[in-house]
Amino acid sequence: MSLDLTDVTLTYPDGDARLTALDRVSLRVPAGTTTAVVGPSGSGKSSLLAVAATLITPDSGRVVLAGADTTGLSRRQATALRREKVGIVFQQPHLIASLTATEQLEVITHLGGGPRRAGRERAAELLAAVGLTGQAGRRPHQLSGGQRQRINIARALMNDPAVLLVDEPTSALDHERGAAIVDLLTGLTRQRGTATVLVTHDRGHLDRVDAVAEMVDGRLRVPTRT
Repeated sequence: MSLDLTDVTLTYPDGDARLTALDRVSLRVPAGTTTAVVGPSGSGKSSLLAVAATLITPDSGRVVLAGADTTGLSRRQATALRREKVGIVFQQPHLIASLTATEQLEVITHLGGGPRRAGRERAAELLAAVGLTGQAGRRPHQLSGGQRQRINIARALMNDPAVLLVDEPTSALDHERGAAIVDLLTGLTRQRGTATVLVTHDRGHLDRVDAVAEMVDGRLRVPTRT
């Protein structure tokens, strides 16, 4: 299932006026593909992710997540949809220092009210998918930056999301480790059929994604295929 944004406009208060963060933005990301969104700081990339994640309601336009129209959803309904359909990979992993790699993932199932055994099995599957089976019992301080980011990705996949939203996953990594993370994301996207949006400042990895769109002053240029 895809992610579809149509004519989305988002403004913020700015004194007596309004500041336009997104200006009639339209974007379609088919299932199983990765679209990178690039652009300078302040161009609207973070606002785009927030709207796609149902964290912010736009002034106008339409956001459809995996066939579900988010227009008019209450805060509770949007939270439920996000929990069931959306995975978010934050720029910094924000792992819990006292938890092992497995436990970082299991807590997602616990928060969702799922059975412990299912959470443990799902965590093991995803740690294997990101190449960290041998690190399952380690805590964040025992892992490299790249390994922590892999846990961040695995955690975002715990709810088997239809849409994966990724914010600057390579910002704290060198080029080689950053390339490995982007390869991992695009590979998992194809395997699991997610519609993935990757926000990045790093143009060195754009040949690895399926399409590239550029944000400029709140406007999104039509994605080009790589």
